Amino acid sequence: MQALVTRPREEAETLVAALTERGVGALVEPLIEIHFCASEALDLAGVQAVLCTSANGVRALALVSRKREVPIFAVGDATAARARAEGFSAVESAGGDVNDLVRLAAARLHSEGGSLLHVAGTAVAGELAEALRARGFAVQRRILYEARPATALSVTTVDALRSGAIAFALFFSPRTAALFARLADSAGVADSCGRVTALSISAAADAALAGLPWFDRRIARRPNQLALLDEFDRLLAERRGS
Repeated sequence: MQALVTRPREEAETLVAALTERGVGALVEPLIEIHFCASEALDLAGVQAVLCTSANGVRALALVSRKREVPIFAVGDATAARARAEGFSAVESAGGDVNDLVRLAAARLHSEGGSLLHVAGTAVAGELAEALRARGFAVQRRILYEARPATALSVTTVDALRSGAIAFALFFSPRTAALFARLADSAGVADSCGRVTALSISAAADAALAGLPWFDRRIARRPNQLALLDEFDRLLAERRGS
């Protein structure tokens, strides 16, 4: 069995390893390419905490600041793990989505303690800054990277879909899901999805796939990689038991 992984290549590494442990091969098709766009050192004076909504935001922050003692509030466990790997010493994970991050920051921090900095890409999902401002926090947003979309599926992925070699496709954002749907149609392999089960990290990502004729569609119970893998395990158990 083989799974199509649509994450950027660096973010796909742990997922590929997890699939390999399960006896499933992985074909990595990065639908988004990350380009870091900040060149000057980031001034963190007056910032009481940094909000990170992706591992790419953490990587970008590490490139423009040497301060590793600044508190990091991460949207989920994978982002938190990236922050620890980059050497940040005070890291907390919201273990979910942007709404969970808002609740965590509001519970742990005080509005009078200093501003919050949200490091982000050019495409910002959710209303993190707005939600925290409504709770009295001063929130800055700095764009540190750009997520550039792929313009076509690779020949390898197109051939694998046409041949039926792909049994599963994994999606981690509405943006990449919608992009895949468009590129699959452009490549003439939309019908090939009829042999593929799509697993999405959220209902929003799943909704972006609705126009394709999937064999099956599954949604993680929580918006993180661990929950998606739990859903994948349930799917494997069903198939192996049938």
